[in-house]
Amino acid sequence: MALVKTPAVAAAGAIAASFIILLALPGAASAQWVHYPSPGIPRTADGKPNLSAPAPRAPDGKPDLSGIWSPDVKYLNNIAADLKPEEVPFQPWAAAVFKQRQENSMKDDPGARCMPPGLPRRDATPFPFKIIVNPGLVLILYETRNVYRQIFTDGRSFPKEILIPSWDGYSIGRWDGDTLVIDTIGFNDQSWMDNAGHPHSDAMHLTERFHRRDFGHMDLQITIDDPKAYTKPWTITEHPRLLPDMELMEQVCEENNKDVEHLVGK
Repeated sequence: MALVKTPAVAAAGAIAASFIILLALPGAASAQWVHYPSPGIPRTADGKPNLSAPAPRAPDGKPDLSGIWSPDVKYLNNIAADLKPEEVPFQPWAAAVFKQRQENSMKDDPGARCMPPGLPRRDATPFPFKIIVNPGLVLILYETRNVYRQIFTDGRSFPKEILIPSWDGYSIGRWDGDTLVIDTIGFNDQSWMDNAGHPHSDAMHLTERFHRRDFGHMDLQITIDDPKAYTKPWTITEHPRLLPDMELMEQVCEENNKDVEHLVGK
């Protein structure tokens, strides 16, 4: 089923834009260490960051993914922007939910009510994220809502006990050559995968492959394997960019709840 340019989709874009503006204003007034020179950044003769320089390496020889990255926000409005209709293999109920959300101007979007965006939507929000690599643990700090993810790379498996469904699930990572592969399960079914309303279920298994091509460019391949919502796995690739010489800012969402009554649907 394709994402078509309907009035509902246009409304979703307008809603998203209005929330982005509202969220950005407090941060702009209280910027934290913007334009502060980042250590270890290769630079050209004029002092500008050389984002085409080779990717840095950690002491263990693996690519060092550390840094502040700008998400590929193209996929926030439509996670399937690069795919043909038949490449998003909806189960019938998921197709009906997707269609209903578009026809109703996405008024029930949990993100518009300041609920967590969840994954993979969080990877494409308009706010940067910071990767911190430690032995056995990769941390991702998200500017949006001031939240974090823990990706355990110490060889552990998923918990044997019952997983409590959560917005961001449980993540374990491993290296496949120069690519960090992150597997995540244990989601709830409350989040949307994008502003357009692509659904997922609590059976979703998300596989993210982070590959740093050079100093300033990353390929992020995301595979969605959710047999309850889709008839087969499907994959997209996003392209985050490094943001040198800056730090994360504080960003909150709760003030937007005052406008929930304006999301009226059709």
